[in-house]
Amino acid sequence: MTENEISKIIFDCALKVHKALGPGLLESSYEECLYYELMKSGLKVQKQKSLPLIYEEVKLDIGYRIDLIVDDKVIIELKAVEALNDVHLAQILTYLKLSDCKLGMLINFNVTLIKNGIRRVVNNL
Repeated sequence: MTENEISKIIFDCALKVHKALGPGLLESSYEECLYYELMKSGLKVQKQKSLPLIYEEVKLDIGYRIDLIVDDKVIIELKAVEALNDVHLAQILTYLKLSDCKLGMLINFNVTLIKNGIRRVVNNL
């Protein structure tokens, strides 16, 4: 399955979760529900996956954690904030670079319409 096909499923699952729960909950609530929906759809999903930083020949386990990673191809960074900003974008770009993934989805559930809270982020390697 391609990254684009996976991202379509992610969008549909996020939409389903958002329709059921609406905005205003904690990020962890959305994470658990989205994880459940993605697993139900048959995708391989890992949550809170540790991501080391490699500097020269040193591997540093310094606490980076990916919210969700789907089929080892698409990173999902979840938020429940008033608005996404440049720091959120920088965070997912860093995760994409460190993991060698091509596609990330930054999803903010604290919006009236979920389509306004989803941002696709491409790692240009």
